Amino acid sequence: MILGAAAGVVMAMGLLAAIVPTLQRKLMYFPDTMYFTPESAGLKGVSEEVLKTPDGARVLAWYGPAKPGQPTLLYFHGNAGSLETRTERIRKYTARGVGIFMMTYRGFGGSTGHPSEAANVADAMLAYDRLVAKGVAARDIIVYGESLGTSVAVQVAAVKPVAGIVLDAPYTSMVDLAALHHPFIPGRWFMTDRYETYRHIASVTAPLLIIHGEADDIVPVEMGRKIYALAPGEKTLKTFRGAGHADHYLFGSYEAIHAWIDALRSNEALRRSKSG
Repeated sequence: MILGAAAGVVMAMGLLAAIVPTLQRKLMYFPDTMYFTPESAGLKGVSEEVLKTPDGARVLAWYGPAKPGQPTLLYFHGNAGSLETRTERIRKYTARGVGIFMMTYRGFGGSTGHPSEAANVADAMLAYDRLVAKGVAARDIIVYGESLGTSVAVQVAAVKPVAGIVLDAPYTSMVDLAALHHPFIPGRWFMTDRYETYRHIASVTAPLLIIHGEADDIVPVEMGRKIYALAPGEKTLKTFRGAGHADHYLFGSYEAIHAWIDALRSNEALRRSKSG
């Protein structure tokens, strides 16, 4: 009986190990697969970039160059929608002269392949390299992560030189979020797309801004506060009372972001003038 029970446990564990990686991605990624160009989305001065990956995938990004003296946001979006669904965000930043290079993930509108943490982070590194190759200096790159993309952004900023990093509704790890929203799935030991932001944030030394809605029912604001506490360098936390997961712009988040960027640029200019 003991041997039979042990064998049953082993079989159950093996079944979970086989099922959970596929199930996690169905619960984690909700791509809009319809393809749009920046022009068809009504964006002027924004071009499509194609990142060709070493394993043969094609990953799309939309690029709006910065005006002189302004930084460029290297933007990694959330787990749903597409580049087209973020048209208004792109327009708001470019209207102020801030550049934006927004990469989508594999399997999302126009990009081939399937999303995973490993692929998303590898593609994000390619996006950074493409931006630098286009002549944007590291001191002019601010990495921006939105929801799912916050962990991607942190993993880029942990190894690449950047001027700053903005985290929009960051989470401690995808494992923690899965336990919160899907407690019936015993996947803590079997998840492959773990997005352990709490671990990678320790290597980020660039100035950090975290924005988070206090009424966020998808990524609790407590997770944003934990990431803030773990961040080792210069950091700012802005929370918005009454704001949810994706509507904090109604509560002043764009203004807070632009004020932080302006202060960041002023401080950088001051440091450079003193060192020069």
